[in-house]
Amino acid sequence: MKTTVDISDALLDAARQLAARERTTVRSLIEEGLRHVIGRRGRAKYRLRDASVPGKGLHPDLDGKGWDAVRDRIYEGGDA
Repeated sequence: MKTTVDISDALLDAARQLAARERTTVRSLIEEGLRHVIGRRGRAKYRLRDASVPGKGLHPDLDGKGWDAVRDRIYEGGDA
């Protein structure tokens, strides 16, 4: 897609010089810069809420037991 961007003369001159040194195009430099900025700013940071509960950990009967024992305790007495 073509678009027009207003860039200061000094910045464009520096971009042209860099592009020549690196044997690339100003377009490539602009795309790389935009990808960098979008990657850094574009992603919303997700924070997992603190869902911890008060207490002292597992019930003593389950200490050192595996997930199967914990699951069995959860469903104990149910009609699952």
